[in-house]
Amino acid sequence: MPRAVTNKSDGSSVRAVDRAIAILQAFTASKPSMSVIEIQEKVGLSRPTLYRLLDTLAAQGFVRAHGTPQRFSLDYAVGRLAENWLAGLDPVTAARPIMERLHERTGETVALAVLRGHQHLYVMELIGAHVLSMSRGIGPLDHLTRGASGKAILAFMSEKDIEIVVRSAPKDVDKKQVLSDLAVIRRDRFWVARSEVFSASVGIAAPYFDHADRVAGSIIAFGPEVRFDEQRIATITRLVVASAAELSSALGHVSSRSGTSPKRSP
Repeated sequence: MPRAVTNKSDGSSVRAVDRAIAILQAFTASKPSMSVIEIQEKVGLSRPTLYRLLDTLAAQGFVRAHGTPQRFSLDYAVGRLAENWLAGLDPVTAARPIMERLHERTGETVALAVLRGHQHLYVMELIGAHVLSMSRGIGPLDHLTRGASGKAILAFMSEKDIEIVVRSAPKDVDKKQVLSDLAVIRRDRFWVARSEVFSASVGIAAPYFDHADRVAGSIIAFGPEVRFDEQRIATITRLVVASAAELSSALGHVSSRSGTSPKRSP
């Protein structure tokens, strides 16, 4: 017969969960294996309590003991949770409320681009509220070397991929200028394109990143240049960059939460 789950008023069960989570979080990429003493220094628990919790976590497959002297590492159950989490990461679902807020605050057309191999495509577009607005529609876009949304992505791809993409650029693309633009984007984390895709248009894009620190796409706001003076460009740029950082965080990109810059994709 199944046991009923009861709520304990003393909070001991919650405290045990907090302590178990603290143990799991003590392991890092730079410290994937630790002795009991090392774990104890990080979590501040007594030795008997720590051993009890490690035994429980090991029984459930979250940690494993190995070696002589004994050390502990994360085990398969953590990987299973990670797989389940990754399966639920949908950029479009995560981006929708972010894009809706950006659309409301800018009044311009905003779009979400995703990277697919060496191409990018719009998977979401919210058209500006003005009578005079622009739209590119859902689907594949121009070459990555042309336009704000493509360049914002390309700047953070690997050197090898950048070389391949730039080499395949259309003949009318100034490749040296593209490489110069990419260096600026890596410094500033956004790109303002003027008449690169549409004549007399301005596009402002920033990249977003996934849980593995890889560039996954870009967020862009764009419209006719008649509405984009320098002050408004600065305002919309801040909103676009903040939206991209928020989406990166929603997709598990730790660097975006810590304030450090993302690495180039390997």
